[in-house]
Amino acid sequence: MNLKILAWLIVLSPIALSQLLAQTPTKEQMIFFTSDWKGERFPDGRPKVADDVLKRMKSVTIEEAWGVLRNEGYHNQFEGDWQPLHDDVPVVGRALTVQYVPNRPDVSDQIKKKGAADGRIGNTNSWPIDMLSEGDVYVADGFGKIVDGTLIGDNLGNSIYAKSKTGVVFNASSRDLEGLSEIEGFNAFVKGWHPSFLTEVMLLSINAPIRMGAATVLPGDVVLAKKEGVVFIPAHLAEKVVVTSEVVRLRDLFGITRLKEGRYTPGQIDNKWSDEIEKDFSQWLKAHIDELPVPKEQIQELLKKRTW
Repeated sequence: MNLKILAWLIVLSPIALSQLLAQTPTKEQMIFFTSDWKGERFPDGRPKVADDVLKRMKSVTIEEAWGVLRNEGYHNQFEGDWQPLHDDVPVVGRALTVQYVPNRPDVSDQIKKKGAADGRIGNTNSWPIDMLSEGDVYVADGFGKIVDGTLIGDNLGNSIYAKSKTGVVFNASSRDLEGLSEIEGFNAFVKGWHPSFLTEVMLLSINAPIRMGAATVLPGDVVLAKKEGVVFIPAHLAEKVVVTSEVVRLRDLFGITRLKEGRYTPGQIDNKWSDEIEKDFSQWLKAHIDELPVPKEQIQELLKKRTW
């Protein structure tokens, strides 16, 4: 469908809006928005970044991820100023995106009717939870609403963790901080905490592109949420972010080791490495391959690409 026609349908017709949104886009639409991803996809077309990449992503720092994305021309993938449930529990996974907007009765009534006809159960803020699979992160734009903008409490939090084994990132608030904190392994990055219930908010879309503060997020993006903030990594760049981080980690460890040994000066390590240091680095990787904080298979791949 022509995007201009789609925009006019959304503006002119609440019924058309309810038919087109509050549900996942078609597979063709999903592929259109994520066309740079060439790997595996979920049946609905959402990019499915490999579990191994997600596992390795947990060791990536926010700064490393941000640096790679900036170098690739992606300048709007970070959002800060969160109130996480836990400072020390990272959230990593594939984004399942949701958009909420201020309630408008004529539209919300149509969306709820269509949801009931489609077999959806419960309040609309539980619909995305039913779609989660392991490794997903429920990412919702709740337009920054705090009072009466609590998208989940501990009941829904338990359901989310049972399905995804990760957590949530909400441009909105949550309630039941104490109860949520008892879910081992779960974390929530939210804009605030409040005891109120969700009201005057309606679900607009699931698995469509959304805005999260200063960032644009697509379904299937890899979420990297840590104390400093949240980076939303396009699926097609996730492996590059991981590999770059691993190389930086290894080079830093090698440099620190050699400085402690007095083998090189700080000036030699902090500048572009000479051929001699690069050769020493490759030999060091081979000698310590079973001890380093990067999977052995990844080090072997790195060595294959080196000319030493």
